[in-house]
Amino acid sequence: MSVEKITMPQLGESVTEGTISSWLVGVGDEVNKYDPIAEVMTDKVNAEVPSSFTGTIKDLVANEGDTIQVGELICYIEVEGGSSESSDESPEQTEEPVEDQSTNQDQSMKKRYSPAVLKLAQEHSIDLNQVEGSGRGGRITRKDLEKIIDSGNIPQSGSQTDQSNTQDKSTEAIQQPAQSNKPADVPSAEAGDIEIPVSGVRKAIAQNMVKSKTEIPHAWMMVEVDVTNLVNLRDELKEDFKRKEGFSLTYFAFFVKAVAQALKEFPEINSSWAGDKIIQKKDINLSIAVANENQLFVPVIKNADEKSIKGIAKDIVDLANKARQGKLTNDDMQGGTFTVNNTGSFGSVQSMGVINHPQAAILQVESIVKKPVYMNGMFAARDMVNLCLSLDHRILDGLVCGNFLQRVKEILENMSKDNTSVY
Repeated sequence: MSVEKITMPQLGESVTEGTISSWLVGVGDEVNKYDPIAEVMTDKVNAEVPSSFTGTIKDLVANEGDTIQVGELICYIEVEGGSSESSDESPEQTEEPVEDQSTNQDQSMKKRYSPAVLKLAQEHSIDLNQVEGSGRGGRITRKDLEKIIDSGNIPQSGSQTDQSNTQDKSTEAIQQPAQSNKPADVPSAEAGDIEIPVSGVRKAIAQNMVKSKTEIPHAWMMVEVDVTNLVNLRDELKEDFKRKEGFSLTYFAFFVKAVAQALKEFPEINSSWAGDKIIQKKDINLSIAVANENQLFVPVIKNADEKSIKGIAKDIVDLANKARQGKLTNDDMQGGTFTVNNTGSFGSVQSMGVINHPQAAILQVESIVKKPVYMNGMFAARDMVNLCLSLDHRILDGLVCGNFLQRVKEILENMSKDNTSVY
């Protein structure tokens, strides 16, 4: 028998960490290779982590709610056959020297806080030095803090002298925010307010948005498009299409098709920044925003330029259903080269999207609104829509983006029953 390590896998490109939502196994459970052992949440997808071996779970090193870096240990499993110097000992034997070392070293193990623990401690002003952890080596877990919060007995910080002698840098960052990059005047909840811990997908989205706005110099452009003919075309086709195909023909499918076609003609837009070079992508894979009840995901329509409007509409429906059912896979989320966001579904008429790092641009498709438009010497009611483009000014400039938007506008305004097929 030998004991092997199972680590946090890579759950998508650019994903560096995952938060364990729940363990699907316990110590002593027998699992087969590829059986799911944990549910993990990242900024891109909720996924199940498969076992790398067939064997018996020996120890769950990570706790539910812990955020673990890719490649870091999450559990040990005992397998039959094979041996190695690094895995001959049980998990307890492997960890024991750490737990049995001096008091200072014990304290260092205790201070290996996860981001979830640090965030919860900050929100409730908990002095982590006064908390006894239930994790390995005295490590403090999210559940330890939740018990304290529920009890109402919040351990407060000691004197400033005691803090300077006992706190490590992480704790000082929480209790002395003026010395960190966080604002000193963090708001506190008052009676009747609801405190919502930031964790899981929301935390990951927040981190990525900060990264995007910090690293990418955003610029913004907008064009107004007359889609009267497109609206008439869709209205004429939608009932027959739904009866034949079994799913709806949405306006968004027409917009995605137009964007994919324009990207083929303006490949500069289909790029990403790579430090000392710009990578112009060959495939046109369009990221779209879909959501379930409380989470937002950005799955990808692969090779959108090669698909018909019907094919794109089918992909949109399938990805949205997967999101609602929690069945999006890693492959569904990877490879996006440009993002199209259907902000019009919320009634928005103008917005500036934050670029989906490391892509070069994001297009917001706003609501279709009837407006009086002056044409042919008179005013007429026309269906109009705003297309709002956010761009990475390191990669793109106004000339190429303006030409790209004009091409999208031209494609959309020329969609009609006379020259457009959805098949």
